[in-house]
Amino acid sequence: MASSCGTPTKKTDELFLVIDGELTIQLRDGDVTLRPGQLFVVPKGMEHCPIAAGVVQALLVEPVGVVNTGDAGGPLTAPHDDSLT
Repeated sequence: MASSCGTPTKKTDELFLVIDGELTIQLRDGDVTLRPGQLFVVPKGMEHCPIAAGVVQALLVEPVGVVNTGDAGGPLTAPHDDSLT
């Protein structure tokens, strides 16, 4: 995962499940820190920024076609993967 980003909002919920390492999700109301086995659902429309100080293995669940940087765009935006549709 990228260690810095804008503050994207998305039109769908996102589920983050940490497998290994530590992931912090920055929210306007405060940070949520996840460790292995913990998960957090970011509600649709909520600004958030997942960051990691080190290596993190995490599972991100969101519907096909969702842009990884939401409406923030920028250089961290991944190309669309047609193999997923």
